[in-house]
Amino acid sequence: MQTSPAATRQATRPSGPADPDPVTPAPAPAPGPAPAPAKGRRFGLATATALVMGNIIGGGIFMIPAAVAPFGTVSLLAFVVLTVGAIALALVFGQLARRNPRTGGPYVYAREAFGDFAGFLSAWSYWITTWVSNAALAVAAVGYLDVLVPIGHNRVLEITAALAFQWLPALANLAGTRFVGAVQLVSTVLKFIPLLLVSVGGLFFFDPKNIGPFDGNGQGWMGGMTAAAAILLFSYLGVESAAMSAGQVRDPERNVGRASVLGTSGAAVVYLLGTLAVFGTVAHQRLVTSSAPFSDAMNAMFGGTWGGTVIAVAALISMTGALNGWTLLAAQAPYAAAEDGLFPAAFGKEKRGVPTFGVVVSVALASVLTIANFASGAKGAFDTLVLVTTFTAVVPYLLSTAAQLYWLVRGATDRVDGGHLVRDAVLGLGAFAFSLWLLAGAGYAAVYQGVLFLFAGILVYVWQAGRRRAQPEGAAH
Repeated sequence: MQTSPAATRQATRPSGPADPDPVTPAPAPAPGPAPAPAKGRRFGLATATALVMGNIIGGGIFMIPAAVAPFGTVSLLAFVVLTVGAIALALVFGQLARRNPRTGGPYVYAREAFGDFAGFLSAWSYWITTWVSNAALAVAAVGYLDVLVPIGHNRVLEITAALAFQWLPALANLAGTRFVGAVQLVSTVLKFIPLLLVSVGGLFFFDPKNIGPFDGNGQGWMGGMTAAAAILLFSYLGVESAAMSAGQVRDPERNVGRASVLGTSGAAVVYLLGTLAVFGTVAHQRLVTSSAPFSDAMNAMFGGTWGGTVIAVAALISMTGALNGWTLLAAQAPYAAAEDGLFPAAFGKEKRGVPTFGVVVSVALASVLTIANFASGAKGAFDTLVLVTTFTAVVPYLLSTAAQLYWLVRGATDRVDGGHLVRDAVLGLGAFAFSLWLLAGAGYAAVYQGVLFLFAGILVYVWQAGRRRAQPEGAAH
């Protein structure tokens, strides 16, 4: 979701009164022609697909095999089910983008269907997802840094390294979009090297003896699959990338849906092969406690430590690139809402093409969360943060699928293809049920923390809504 702030400015306000009731669904815009192509819209299908696939395959994949290993090989089944659900979500996003092909993704869809409050919750929750994800990525990066420079069991050094991984990309963002793009280009190319080496090469070194039990935690295959899927969702964050960037996609009514499905499917193949290869090359007992599973897999494949060192370097570059892109996204998510007066105005200000206030605040919050969660150990911190992002990511997914179902129930012919009503209803209900399933699998602790993060935003909304009410009609936000 590495889109420019200029593109994010295209996030639109829904038609209706100048100051709609915050809890009343906003009236639907009158039917009309699709928006004219935005200036700078330049992503074709191939580029949009690469955007989705590149954003999905960030740094989490380098920790995921170890994170799901305790659940056993049922996690591979969870991968398959999760992929089907992710593709259903991708199709829903494609349908929503076809009806409203503007930048903003879940925020735009929720606000248009249900009004300001729902739009705010979607933007707020998605913003939380971005900076909590950055905290999780930084924790994962520390595990691979330990392969190069042993810092394990020294909590001060681990926290310092995790903070450095967060603030260095932030400095690149603050320097301007040119530096963001340069870092992103290099890291995107290099991220596929370790994945291809392990995913393809590991299959030739596959040893069934390394595979752990099918039901690793003894809670039944359904319970284990649900719990594993909640962690694995972290790997699929980014399925909405094309919808978020619809303002820059050529022919978004067609290409957003196609890119979402193609990118999600391609990422799923890489993930499944990579996880399977690690499961078959690293002994289960070691994998469960590993902080650098891909490095361990390379060492098991070729012996010695040189392979693991190469993988660690490439993984760190990939994670730095992911942190670089998601840091910008963490600033862009509230930027669109600030343009509509739903976030504080400071989030809508930019310098050198970057919403600087959003960057600094997001990284600062991620830093606090990193320090707080390191008390449980690096791997424990990663698992906890991943599950929190599962909750916060599912909220905008639920609101988006609910928006699709809202238009279906309402029978808005300008928004729903009547000839495919049954198909769209089944798809929408399936995506909604899938999102609820993931929410259930996150566990009580993650839902508890996620709810606290989500509800804390209500005060921000109340403040913004009160200020807008107090302003004369037509005044700027």
